[in-house]
Amino acid sequence: MGGLFGVVSNQNCSKVLFYGTDYHSHLGTENGGMALWGQDGFYQTIHSISQAQFKSKFVNDYKEMNGIMGIGSINNVAPQPLIVRSKFGTYAIAESGLITNKDTLAEGLLRQGVSFNEMAGGGVNPVELVARLINRGETLIDGIVNMQKLIEGSLCLLILKEDGIYAARDLYGRFPLVIGSREKKGEYVVATEASALQNLGYDVLQYLGPGEIVRLSRSGVRQMRAPMPVKKVCAFLWIYTGEPSSAYEGKSVEIARERCGRALARKNRLKADFVTGIPDSGIGHAIGYAQEAGIPYKRPLVKYTPGYGRSYTPPSQEIRDLVATMKIIAVRDVIRGSRMVVCDDSIVRGTQLKNFTIKKLWDNGAREIHLRVACPPLMYPCIYGSSTRSRGELAARRAIRTLHGKDPESVAAYLNPKSKPYREMVEWIREDLNVTSLKYLTIDEVIDAIGLPEEDLCLYCWRGC
Repeated sequence: MGGLFGVVSNQNCSKVLFYGTDYHSHLGTENGGMALWGQDGFYQTIHSISQAQFKSKFVNDYKEMNGIMGIGSINNVAPQPLIVRSKFGTYAIAESGLITNKDTLAEGLLRQGVSFNEMAGGGVNPVELVARLINRGETLIDGIVNMQKLIEGSLCLLILKEDGIYAARDLYGRFPLVIGSREKKGEYVVATEASALQNLGYDVLQYLGPGEIVRLSRSGVRQMRAPMPVKKVCAFLWIYTGEPSSAYEGKSVEIARERCGRALARKNRLKADFVTGIPDSGIGHAIGYAQEAGIPYKRPLVKYTPGYGRSYTPPSQEIRDLVATMKIIAVRDVIRGSRMVVCDDSIVRGTQLKNFTIKKLWDNGAREIHLRVACPPLMYPCIYGSSTRSRGELAARRAIRTLHGKDPESVAAYLNPKSKPYREMVEWIREDLNVTSLKYLTIDEVIDAIGLPEEDLCLYCWRGC
């Protein structure tokens, strides 16, 4: 996972860059960085944010930085932005996404005599790899286009040069890039999250199309490459990954989550004392459920927000478990003796949900726990963004292997609520999680909640294609 932010201004933009980048802190927990360009050239600062929030690490840096253009990054993969000297001139570069054939591409360049200076996670820094691939093009745009053709996975890109910021969305638009403007002032920003614009005083100007490349400068936004014809936006953005106040392709995250909750409520009518959502991403789903079912919304679980981010984003299971344990605090007087509907965005591994969240509810006197999940059982690890890396980790796959001894050639039956394999799988997961009842949304219900055509959505984590 990762988030990008860039700004072009007529004055020192370091403060806007600092806060705009920080608005992407929910997308990464390991690395943060900013690069500015001004009359004295480039200024770069990079810090690890694994033990501290972005703001605390960079608050003094941005006050000492001075430039009229800048880019920033928060991610889990590699330190960035990097400063690169090339035949296209000196530039700063940052990316977000996942390159699944990174090692193969790096080995090919090494055999051709190319050297790498930057390391990340014991291997080549993917940002430097991307820069090396781009530098082989006839022009900068040609280099970006050829790089996108060579990589497997998905990658959004910002390049800061003296003539502006080049922004490139990944080939199929799986992850967003949005342009904002204060046109009367000749100021422009580009961001992964549209929610980063509002409090900084920028209006949404346009969402980049799949594979589209633009250049932001003080004179405006110039298209350098038209969008590609095929769009496959990650559906999980609306279910979990995205910031609730954001919108992608013009579709609100919060509204989509409320629609998911309403759809869950329509699946069966339960007698319950209240509805709740597992903080934070489960809240929108729970609000929709409560509205549709006419059941009060309460908070038996409260997130301790100072100091704890998402338990999904850290790279190690040990850290994920620690965050899951420490960030959620149970409210015993709300829980004791209650029948509750608990809404969550998804069940990935299920370990945190089982060992920490559900256990806390039972330990504090819950009478019934009815779990409602705002997407179908996950069948495949994402190959386009940094998340679960192993199919064997997924709760649904563990259920299938336990019940039938091996992974099936086709998962279609396990996504069909009317089939016996589906019902057996869900029952196994219900018992494993130790909840009173368990229901998932279907793929069709998720698509309806988002409000985009099915062909415009990436559904790989369910269908594997």
